[in-house]
Amino acid sequence: MVNNKQAFALGLAQKAGKVVSGDFAVKSALKAGKVKLLVVACDTSPNSKKELHYLAEQEDVPVVELLTRWELGNAMGKGQRAAAAIIDSNFASMLQGK
Repeated sequence: MVNNKQAFALGLAQKAGKVVSGDFAVKSALKAGKVKLLVVACDTSPNSKKELHYLAEQEDVPVVELLTRWELGNAMGKGQRAAAAIIDSNFASMLQGK
């Protein structure tokens, strides 16, 4: 079931240009130190989750698992996404429920 508050926050962040999505773009943003929060879809494959969690841990970035791949992409007006990198601390706080 889609959490409307989280989906709304993702859509708002996407419109504001504060989300990086897509495998290569997310990994590049993590390595560049731009990411404030990593959002991983709940139904992402275990190997992909492990790699994303490792990269986030290396950069001391918090990780949350929200939504499914379809719901994550749909919230941002895109196709299925395994992960999204939030590059704004205000949107990161909103998604973490702070």
